[in-house]
Amino acid sequence: MEMRKRKIAFLLSFLLLLGVPGISVAAADGSSYVYDGYTYDYWGNALESPAAFELETVIDRSDMGSIKLQSVDDVCTSADGRIFLTDKTESRVNVFDSTGKFLKSIKVIMNEEKKIVLDADGNQIVLTNPSGTYYHDKNDELYIADTGAKRIVVLDGQGYTMKRIINEPEDLSGVTEFKPSKVAVDQADRIYIVVQSSYEGIIELNADGTFSRYFGVNEPEVNLIDYFWKSLASDTQKEKMGKTYAPAFNNVTMDSEGFVYAVTHDSTAADMVFRLNSAGENVLRETGKWRVIGDIFHDNDPSKFVDVAVTEYGVYAALDMTMGRIYLYNYDGELLNVFGSLGNLKGQFKTPSGIAWNGYSLVVSDSELKCAYILKPTEFGDVLLRGSEKYYFGKWDEAVELFEEALRHNANLEVAYVGIGKNYLMKDEYELAMKYFELGNSREYYSKAYNGYRTIQIEKHFGIIAVIFVALIVMLVVSEVRYHKKGGKQS
Repeated sequence: MEMRKRKIAFLLSFLLLLGVPGISVAAADGSSYVYDGYTYDYWGNALESPAAFELETVIDRSDMGSIKLQSVDDVCTSADGRIFLTDKTESRVNVFDSTGKFLKSIKVIMNEEKKIVLDADGNQIVLTNPSGTYYHDKNDELYIADTGAKRIVVLDGQGYTMKRIINEPEDLSGVTEFKPSKVAVDQADRIYIVVQSSYEGIIELNADGTFSRYFGVNEPEVNLIDYFWKSLASDTQKEKMGKTYAPAFNNVTMDSEGFVYAVTHDSTAADMVFRLNSAGENVLRETGKWRVIGDIFHDNDPSKFVDVAVTEYGVYAALDMTMGRIYLYNYDGELLNVFGSLGNLKGQFKTPSGIAWNGYSLVVSDSELKCAYILKPTEFGDVLLRGSEKYYFGKWDEAVELFEEALRHNANLEVAYVGIGKNYLMKDEYELAMKYFELGNSREYYSKAYNGYRTIQIEKHFGIIAVIFVALIVMLVVSEVRYHKKGGKQS
């Protein structure tokens, strides 16, 4: 009997390691260990953190009837909660509601009369290996990067019927082939297109589809050794040397203020995450101790971001394909949480491909697993997100309450201490601010609070300081007078 129990226990352990569907590792409180995360402290030590998100739903082909789901290469969401998954292999865009229920599959493009739309040559307009989608809530339109057909297909956002086709602009300059893989649209209806392996930047089109410019060139890291030798080389030698090209972007999206967010996983890039202004300059805030690069320590295998998603309150999630992790940053570029991993357990990733916010939840797609996960925030994640939201919109007292609640879940969360300290700093409560900045190891903000505290103390005790100062001057003068009198008598 005892031997039988041991065999059963061994079998269950083996099944857990294999990650059999429906089986996942769980903590004593019922939450999954899969998304337990970490942050970094001031010295670069990884600090354990409770899970900020947990798996709510797996979207797969289980309720899609005869529709096949061969890959999930991108994900986007609409303001009303619909989820759009791009299947490049099957040349489809599949639509789900906010709970993951299947609604519709788009492949053959129809018009408002429900008839198949034909192109100028009389051929049916059918999606051909699409790689990305973007829902433009302002105009209620769905933009599809129809990569195989080298075009952008724009559909009505409710009936999914044809609105227009954006082909390669006649005035497109440069050498980049017009083969859209990702697309985003701003509030002025300007269209931003990522073409894989393009070193000329993001293609920006006007609202009518005409070419505007290449936008946001990605600067490569400077190799000082190569730069030195090239500075000494002749023109003939320089021609034979390898050229340094700008790293390509991999994905693009928009924030609520009209800035373009983009990512790259090119190891030669100086930056990995971008917030591009109208001039194409990277203005991403990085006020934390560590830069926005993913893992700060790695064994020659740095984070490679394939997608980024940003909320209306500046919190953004960067999806890393190297380790299957999601890096959560606030508007100031301070790391809130890192979670996720590659593996075989339910909720882990194989080849993560896209990420999007849906309210406070995240939707993450995986091309190899042919599915998408809906991740909902845990109690800890909820207060962390809402605290960041209140702080962003200037509701600082409410933000403090939420950050204090977050600290009850995770006492090592330095960003929460700093958030509380910033609130007291803005209220000119410098002594309290200094306390929290010290707990959060924020030397920059501690110095600001200390300067304010010192100024107040000087003003408060100005009378005493002035009396002491005058007394010192008087003592100095009296001392000098006595010294000179003694000198006169001696002479």
